[in-house]
Amino acid sequence: MKEDRISYHESVRKMYEKIKRDNMTNIWDRFEAQGMGGDPDRRCPFCQAGARCDLCSNGPCRADAEKDKRGVCGITADGMAMRMMLLRNVMGASTYHYHTDQTIKTLRATAMGKTPFQIKEPEKLKTFSRRLGIDTSGSVEEIAIRFCDFVEEDFNRKYYEPSKIVEALAPPERKEVWKRLGIFPGGIYGEMLLATSSCLTNVDGYYASLAFKAMRLALAMAYQSQIVNEYCQDILYGTPRPHTMRVDLGVLDPDYVNVLPNGHEPFLGFAMVQLARKPEWQEKAKAAGAKGLRVIASIETGQEMIQRWNMDNAFYGFTGNWISQEAVLASGCVDLFACDMNCSMQIDPFYAKRYKFKLVPVSELVAFEGVKERVNYDPEKAEQQAAQLLQMAIDNFKERRATIEPVTNLPMKEVLVGFSTESILEALGGTLDPLLEAIKNGTLRGVVGLVSCTTLRDYGQDVHSVNVAKELIKRDVLVLSMGCGNAAMQVAGLCTLEAKDFAGPGLRSICEKLKIPPVLSYGTCTDTGRLADLLAAVSNALGGVPLPDLPVAAVAPEYMEQKATIDAIFALALGLFTYVNPVPTVTGGPNLVKLLTQDLKQITGAQLNLEKDPVRAAEAILAHIEEKRKKLGI
Repeated sequence: MKEDRISYHESVRKMYEKIKRDNMTNIWDRFEAQGMGGDPDRRCPFCQAGARCDLCSNGPCRADAEKDKRGVCGITADGMAMRMMLLRNVMGASTYHYHTDQTIKTLRATAMGKTPFQIKEPEKLKTFSRRLGIDTSGSVEEIAIRFCDFVEEDFNRKYYEPSKIVEALAPPERKEVWKRLGIFPGGIYGEMLLATSSCLTNVDGYYASLAFKAMRLALAMAYQSQIVNEYCQDILYGTPRPHTMRVDLGVLDPDYVNVLPNGHEPFLGFAMVQLARKPEWQEKAKAAGAKGLRVIASIETGQEMIQRWNMDNAFYGFTGNWISQEAVLASGCVDLFACDMNCSMQIDPFYAKRYKFKLVPVSELVAFEGVKERVNYDPEKAEQQAAQLLQMAIDNFKERRATIEPVTNLPMKEVLVGFSTESILEALGGTLDPLLEAIKNGTLRGVVGLVSCTTLRDYGQDVHSVNVAKELIKRDVLVLSMGCGNAAMQVAGLCTLEAKDFAGPGLRSICEKLKIPPVLSYGTCTDTGRLADLLAAVSNALGGVPLPDLPVAAVAPEYMEQKATIDAIFALALGLFTYVNPVPTVTGGPNLVKLLTQDLKQITGAQLNLEKDPVRAAEAILAHIEEKRKKLGI
C-alpha cells in the first residue's frame, strides 16, 4: 500500500505519511489488515461472491452453484446474491429518500417564512410543478406548498398504486417497457416495504424476481427521491451554473477558523455560509485571534454547495471526497466538523481528540461513540443552529492553534464546477442542437455519466476513476461527473480548461469552442436522476429515440456503498450500458450474472459490464457507443 495504492492525489499521499508518523489508525492500514494472505484485496471467497447468508439462525450459510450446494432453507447462490443486493438497495433508497424528506421539509418551512432561506428559483418551481400537473396559480409560496403536498402524497402511495411523479417525468417508451415488465413503481415507501418484505427468509428467493423488484425500487428512488430532491435544492439555493472553485487540501489555512459541513445534505452548510459572509461573524473570529472565519466544503455536502454558490473568502473552497476525510482532519486546520446524514467515519472521535477539533452530528441519523454534543437540523431553527456551530468553532480556535502543529503548503487548484442541464443548455445557446450535431457528425462519439464513489479495492483512492475518465476523453467521449467521483475529477485537474490537452481532437475542439473542460462537474450522487432527465431530453430532441439506443453509458469506476448499488440498478432499468468496478458481490450466482450481463439486453436494453483494466473498460464503453451510432446511422 504505497504511492498510487494510497491515492491518486499528492495531497492525500503526503497526509498519509503524517498520519503514520502520528501513529494514528487510518483507512489504508485498516483496509490492508482486512486482506487475506498479505493481499489487501483478497477476502472470504464466499462473501466476495455474494454466496453467503446470515439472515436466520440456521446460518451463516454458504452456497456453491457448481455443486448445487444451497442454504439450509434451499436458497441458491443466485438467490442469496440478489437478495443481499436488494437489501443493500433498500438501504440506499431509504438514505436517498431521507435526504429528500429533509429537502421537502425545508422547502415547506421556507414557503411559510420560517427559515433563513428563500425560494431563489421561482420559475423553476413553476416549470417543475407544471411538469407534474400541479396548479401554478397564486403566489410562489402557495405553489410551493401545493408542490410539497403533491410529492409527499406520491411518496406515500401504495406500491400497487402507480406513481404520478414517475408517470409525469419518465420517457413514454421507458414507461411502456416498465409496465410490460411489471416494474412500474408505486410510492417510494411502498416500494421499500415490498422489497424488504420480499427478502424475509422463505419468502422470495428467486434471483430474477428479486432483480425486478430491485429495478422497481430503483425507479421509484430515482424519480421521486433524486430528481425531486435536486430540483427542490435548485429552487431553494439556485440552479448550478459554471464558476470557478478552489479544490484540494490546500484550501485549509490554519490561521483561519475553519468549519467543515460534511456529508450529503447542504442545509446547515448554506446557513453557515450566509452568516460567515456577515462582517460581525468575521470580527468574532478575528477577536479570537484568527485571520477570519471560513466555511470549507467537504464530500457530497460540499459538492451540493460548490455546484450552486460562488467562492469568496468566507466560502473558500472544497477539500475532496470521503477517503480524504482522515487526511483533512489530521491537517491540524479544522475547528469544527459538522456531520450530516452520510460519509462521516466512526474513527472521527479519535481524530477529534488528537487534532483538537469539535465533532458535531447535525442529523439524528449520525452518532459517534463518546460524542454527546449534537445539533439535529431543524429547518425552522437553521439560523440559530448555524450560529451555534460557528460559535463552537470560534471558541475552539485558540486551543487548536496553540497546541496542534498544522500541515501547510498542500496543493490547491481552481476548477470549473456548476454544469447542470440548464447551464449546459445555456452554454449551447439554449438548445441541445450543437451537442447533438457534434455527436451526429462524429466530433463527439458519445456521452458518459460518471456516477462514482471512491474505494480502496483494487486501486488507491480515485486512481481507477481518473484513469477511466482519461481513457474516455482521449476517445472523444464527453464525461459528466457526479458523486464522490466528481471530487476525483476536480482534484485531479480534469475539470479545468487545460484538461482539454488530455482529450481527443474532436472533444478538444468542442472544449475550445465552448470554453468547457472535457469532464463536466455535474453534481453529486443524487444527480443520477438529473442525468436521467437530461437523457430523456436528448431522446426527445432526437424524435423519441429509445434511451437504450443512445450513444451513452453509465460508468461507476469506483462504486463503494449501498446508494451506489441502487444507482447501478436504476441505470439497468433505464436501459443503459453500465460499467461497474470493483466486481460486485454477485459472481457466485452464474444465472444472476448472466441475467445482468447478457439477458437484460433483450429485456430492458441494458447491459452490466465488469472490467478491472481502465483501457479495456474504456474500449468496451466505446464499442457500445459505436454500436449505437451505427444503429442510429450516424
